[in-house]
Amino acid sequence: MIARGPFDTADWDAKPPFDDRDGVSLGHVSMSKTFHGDLTATSVVHLVVVSTPVAESRSYVAVERVEGVLQGRKGTFVVQHNAVSDRGRQSLRVSVVPDSGTGELTGLRGEMTIDVGSDGAHSYVFDYTLES
Repeated sequence: MIARGPFDTADWDAKPPFDDRDGVSLGHVSMSKTFHGDLTATSVVHLVVVSTPVAESRSYVAVERVEGVLQGRKGTFVVQHNAVSDRGRQSLRVSVVPDSGTGELTGLRGEMTIDVGSDGAHSYVFDYTLES
C-alpha cells in the first residue's frame, strides 16, 4: 500500500555538541512533525547528527515515534532514519522498526521516502504493508 502527503516540521532544538574534536562534531537534535494526507499524525524525532570539516559530508541517525491515523487505521509506530551526505551525494533510508506498530497498526512494515521541494516544502511517500 502507498500513503502520500505533506508534513511540517517545528520545534527544532539543537543541543551543544556532546563530542567536538578535530573538526568532527557530534550532537543531539530533536524536532516535531505534523503529517497530512494519507497519514494524519504527529511525531517527535530524536537525531544524533555528525558534521565534518567538509560541509557536504555529514550524517544523522534518528528514531521517531509516529502517532495518528494511517489510511483509516489508528495507532503508533516507530521509524528509524539513516542519512548520509558524502560530499553532496545523499542517501536516506527511513524504515519502520519491526513490531513497533500498536493499535490498528500492529504488524506494520515499510519504508518512507522524504522529498524537500525547491520551495522548502516537505512531503512523504510511505510504501507499507500491514500484516494481520
